[in-house]
Amino acid sequence: MSVSRFGVSLDEDLLKALDEFVTENSFSNRSQAIRHLIEKNLAEHKWKCDNIVAGAVVLVFNSQKREILKRSSEIQFDYSDVILSVQGFYLNELNYMEIIAVKGQSRRLTEISEKLIGIKGIEHGKLIMSKA
Repeated sequence: MSVSRFGVSLDEDLLKALDEFVTENSFSNRSQAIRHLIEKNLAEHKWKCDNIVAGAVVLVFNSQKREILKRSSEIQFDYSDVILSVQGFYLNELNYMEIIAVKGQSRRLTEISEKLIGIKGIEHGKLIMSKA
């Protein structure tokens, strides 16, 4: 891949914010951070266009609340056309993490993630999408 160089002018506050972003995300330099931000923006634009994307829904919840797994399974059944794989991990005695790999129209992936994340008792949930 060939690389092109160009100059960018930023006000001091924005440059400081970029440098903090570089540090917080362990990028090796500003160029790497800017590439990441541009690629992320392009991927998000494709999601809005309802393109085919791939991703994962990550859920963390109390493993002793069995109704959460039951409800998650019911929702997954309704979206079986976009689910590639499901993996679950016990993080400790109480916390369970479920990772649901998905591929399909971004609208469908957003729908399933909102339903899963909205289950009562989900402590953390996130949808991650990328171009397929």
